[in-house]
Amino acid sequence: MKVIVFDLLPYGEHLDHLKVGSELPHPLHKKHFKSDVAVKTYAEHLDAWEELDRLGYDGVGFNEHHTSPYGLMNSPNLMAAAAAQRTRNIKLLIYGNLLPLHQPLRLAEELAMLDCLSNGRLISGVARGIPREYIVHNVPMGESRARFEEAYKIIIKAWTEEEFSYEGEFWSYKNVSIWPRPVQQPHPPIWVPITGSKESIEWAGANNIPITPGGGSPGLREDIIIYYAKCLAKNGFKITPDHLNFPMNVYVADSKAQAVKEAGPYHLYFNRTLFSHGNVTETNLQRKDGYVSDASSDYVRPENLQAAARSREDFRNMTMDDVERMAENAPWGTAEEVIERIIETAEHAGANTVQISLNRGAMPHEMFMAQIKLFADKVLPAVQAHKIKSVPLAEAAS
Repeated sequence: MKVIVFDLLPYGEHLDHLKVGSELPHPLHKKHFKSDVAVKTYAEHLDAWEELDRLGYDGVGFNEHHTSPYGLMNSPNLMAAAAAQRTRNIKLLIYGNLLPLHQPLRLAEELAMLDCLSNGRLISGVARGIPREYIVHNVPMGESRARFEEAYKIIIKAWTEEEFSYEGEFWSYKNVSIWPRPVQQPHPPIWVPITGSKESIEWAGANNIPITPGGGSPGLREDIIIYYAKCLAKNGFKITPDHLNFPMNVYVADSKAQAVKEAGPYHLYFNRTLFSHGNVTETNLQRKDGYVSDASSDYVRPENLQAAARSREDFRNMTMDDVERMAENAPWGTAEEVIERIIETAEHAGANTVQISLNRGAMPHEMFMAQIKLFADKVLPAVQAHKIKSVPLAEAAS
């Protein structure tokens, strides 16, 4: 199995003291930003990524979000470029560039540069973003999917064709041949995260693109994987463990109780303060703005519809008791239990790559580095030695 550490790179100082009621204000004004905290945060995460490379992890993941301390990677391409010069072996997973919000030819060029800067280590994730970012960038949410699909076509053309022209609804180009070109041919691997939208699953299946099935609950993730396998088959492709990379929140400690005690407060901060800051998470509200369709959850089993609804209150009202219950079945605890949980979950999902979070909720740098080293020493070899050979959910549903 491959192990990628997905790093959200949150602002390195907790901001609960700024809350109004249960909410962190959005927009969060300039007076609350401390440049020395940001400088320190970037430096610490670059050090962490260098350590990941030294200790034999398979990759590091970057994300793109805007106008929030949730993450300071407004440009994941900038961060990956910096990481490319501090590392030698790990894959650089950009997860992902928000295609509807940016000029696709510029993205194609920047990603080609990154593949050259890293000597072919780029994994190019593509995503649509979240409603907050459409408001900030003044892009109509109802255009999101059409923009995404058009931008993808343009990027592929720029990477693969000797010269291309394109006349589209949102972008048009004539007689373009980009320099530089990607090292990886015909182009870098492309992945897409799936939170639950039916149309996104169908798009990934039609284009044979690996997915990260999120969804927030085991049942919903099962539904995503099963429907994705059907979409692949419909388009002449067969699902394999390399089509799936699975997200996990991990914490290694001497016991489950110690893991909850140490990591629990940061998990709460992530959910109650950072996650969904200034954003509409509820699927029914996103439908009103045209971000998702009326049919976006049609494939979901009835018992999993609540998870697909993505209620904001499910995050805002989380308690330490909820964290304890979550940890019971999560890879939190002793190294032996973490290994068992990761392999068990990956086997169930049929995913030969896991994306682990080792610093959810803006942990102190010392805690993050300690987890990187603990996991590398006690967990990583066993996980990397294990190979997932099938996707049992798809086989059972076929």
